[in-house]
Amino acid sequence: MIRFDNLSLARAGRPLFGNASLIINPGERVALIGANGSGKSSLLALLRGDLSPEQGNVDLPKLRIAWLAQHAPQASIDPVRFVMNADAALVAAEAAIRQAEANGNGEAMGEAYAHWIDAGGPSAEARAAELLDGLGFGQAQLSRTVDELSGGWKMRLNLACVLMAPSDLLLLDEPTNHLDLDAVLWLERQLMRHPAIQLIVSHDRDFLDRVATTSLVIEDGTLNRYPGGYTASENIRAERAAQRERERREQQARIEHLNRFIARFRAKATKARQAQSRLKALERMETIAPLRATRGIDFEFAQPPEGPDPLIRAEHLACGHSPQQPVVTLPELIVRRGARIGILGRNGTGKTTLIRTLIGDLAPLSGDLTRAATLDTGYLAQEQIEDLRPDDSPLLHLARQAPQEREQVLRGFLGAFGFSGDDALRPTGPMSGGEKTRLCLALLAWEKPGFLVLDEPTNHLDANTRDALADALAEFEGPLLLVSHDRYLLRSTVDEFWLVDNGVLRPFDGDLDDYAQWLQKERSSKAAADAATQGSAGKGGATTTDSTDGANAAAGGHAGSHPDHHERSGERDGTTTAANMASGSAGSTNRASDRRERAQQRAALAARRKPIEQAIRKIEQQMEQLQARADEIDQALAAPDAFSDRAAATALQRERAQIGTDLEALENDWLEQQERLEAVERE
Repeated sequence: MIRFDNLSLARAGRPLFGNASLIINPGERVALIGANGSGKSSLLALLRGDLSPEQGNVDLPKLRIAWLAQHAPQASIDPVRFVMNADAALVAAEAAIRQAEANGNGEAMGEAYAHWIDAGGPSAEARAAELLDGLGFGQAQLSRTVDELSGGWKMRLNLACVLMAPSDLLLLDEPTNHLDLDAVLWLERQLMRHPAIQLIVSHDRDFLDRVATTSLVIEDGTLNRYPGGYTASENIRAERAAQRERERREQQARIEHLNRFIARFRAKATKARQAQSRLKALERMETIAPLRATRGIDFEFAQPPEGPDPLIRAEHLACGHSPQQPVVTLPELIVRRGARIGILGRNGTGKTTLIRTLIGDLAPLSGDLTRAATLDTGYLAQEQIEDLRPDDSPLLHLARQAPQEREQVLRGFLGAFGFSGDDALRPTGPMSGGEKTRLCLALLAWEKPGFLVLDEPTNHLDANTRDALADALAEFEGPLLLVSHDRYLLRSTVDEFWLVDNGVLRPFDGDLDDYAQWLQKERSSKAAADAATQGSAGKGGATTTDSTDGANAAAGGHAGSHPDHHERSGERDGTTTAANMASGSAGSTNRASDRRERAQQRAALAARRKPIEQAIRKIEQQMEQLQARADEIDQALAAPDAFSDRAAATALQRERAQIGTDLEALENDWLEQQERLEAVERE
């Protein structure tokens, strides 16, 4: 248990929060939420012992602490060995073994091996390899040294080290950075099974909703504890914000506009799952609008005029940098005037190459690509922050795009993106990655593009800015092409998905839940294929015997292969006939034995399947009960007088948020049991 007693924290003389008194219980997974610069990383540094409080105390028992390093590691060893070295007890035991062997001390050697076994030495290499596999490491990365890996793979390596080291307290600062959705889903399952207390800083709200059991929110100079993940804490804060009538009046115009937009979208929406997901996200935005009024960042993209239709038409297109090695091919793609498309796919599959080709930033390798002559595209690239001039302020950057505009107008525009007052005059060089991305969004929005193409726009952004971007894109009525691993952003802004897989772009008929299941099946299929390959390799010795038998049969001539020949030979030689009868009897015995063996195997398989199938049925029953209760609560909250008793309504909302968390956990358990069942059937 960790206890904060009247805790106040400051950084570089600037107060972050004060008078915080709360408890973090064993096994809790805590989402640490707050704007950039609010003190999240400082609080983690305090728990590591790298920072002292301004006042108050932290009662921190003796815990094994593991934290996610933010610097790229350096080593000339392979990744598996590097991850194994994260376990200090294992490394110490290995060193003791080497020392005992060098000294020839049998007693010390036995003791050292006992420590090695206690440290999990026999399975250490397999555990390290499994962690790296879950984080997306393939043979290309595993065959290199750590120094030869790119920056993104090195940061994944840091995460594997944190999960490898035995710990009682995990401190994770942006663990999903550099991860694609497949790896994020894997990490969610790992953390939900990890027994340690976890403090997690992340701007991925879906990730926090699935993993966190509690939230600590830094806002307005206070540190407050809320039950549940990001959405649950946001709901409670929204209730409090909704009580402030002045903020509700300020936001009224925005709510009315959003309501009109939802009404229009509802009329157009089909029953496709992704369209319904977006409609729910839009309705949720209206619910929490009063809370968003306090975030300080509230921008929009100008509505485009009527444009050409279609915008882009491609047939038999090949995209890439070399004609010999196309990265992505697509049979056909049409981007219409009202299209809102999300591009899905793992990291490295070529999504960026695809969109750069579609907008004309990269020449196609082959095929037909036609873009509307009046296409006005606004493109936000992942590396665009590198193009900012470090000595120039946000105001100067914007003035360069609009040299004729008055300074007051430019300042007002930048204020909507969080650059108000002196912040508009600061040089961009020392700014954080989130601030630079906000500036790039401001420069893009000023151009008023008619077609938005965004490649991972939420990189570096804090939760408030991500929410503001989701709102702005939801209200933008023009066409949108979006590449992102941010599930909340995708749900609330796009109407259809396309998937890049195995070098081919194809429509994906489903929503993000379907995509998560597809990723899980792909991982299971890959594991089965790898197991089959290893099994085939292990049977190499038996192949030699079979080949020898085949050669002996061939040496006997062709006559023995024809049944008529056996009959004629038997008539000439009674001994041969008797031998054949004996052989037939032995064959019958063997076949009976085979049938018994197969029956035993089926019985063993059924015995192994039964507890898993029972667990699946139990989970499904629990999910049905929870869903039924959730439906009851939804109906109660939808009643006209639902909020006449504020306390009762609040209790229902909290129960509904907890049910959502429990349902997600059960869904995760259901997927794991299905994996176990598939593994048993494969065996």
